[in-house]
Amino acid sequence: MEGRENMQDAVGLSCTWDIPPPTGTHAKWVRLNVGGTVFLTTRQTLCREQKSFLCRLCQGEELQSDRDETGAYLIDRDPTYFGPILNFLRHGKLVLDKDMAEEGVLEEAEFYNIGPLIRIIKDRLEEKDYTVTQVPPKHVYRVLQCQEEELTQMVSTMSDGWRFEQLVNIGSSYTYGNEDQTEFLCVVSKELCNSPNGLSSEPSHKAKVRP
Repeated sequence: MEGRENMQDAVGLSCTWDIPPPTGTHAKWVRLNVGGTVFLTTRQTLCREQKSFLCRLCQGEELQSDRDETGAYLIDRDPTYFGPILNFLRHGKLVLDKDMAEEGVLEEAEFYNIGPLIRIIKDRLEEKDYTVTQVPPKHVYRVLQCQEEELTQMVSTMSDGWRFEQLVNIGSSYTYGNEDQTEFLCVVSKELCNSPNGLSSEPSHKAKVRP
């Protein structure tokens, strides 16, 4: 459809821009001098986000922007982070080099008022912060000593959340009557609970531990 393009951004959100049709070859191409680096793009690309600084600039609004000797609009911003801004307007996806800080691109996106890009970066930063704050669960381990005939009873008295990790036969430590009493070491574990104050607490355990 003329004057409209649908783009898919990096996190699955659909970006739709209303694009005014070009008015001729002379008005199609725009040169931007961003912090000493010249970028060449089209008026159509810059106007994909019509509320942005770049769209207003190339539409001739009074934004107090001078031009250099080649006629390029002078913009006193970091050219390093302008590349992702321009590419987002071109194809609707946020593509960053591995060493490029998302916070830097967000700063420029806010300056140029690229609404869809601002939302994408903020969502990514929030997701990253959430991942960092997730603390791996901690476990507490206990070794219980019991006889073979006590295994069933011990299982029935285990509190919720405890689970067996390992059962070790340590042989007969003594004889009761005419029967050898086989002893076992039972290793159990449970995930620690995280309390509101950030401290880990160990739930109570009902199993009988032999000395």
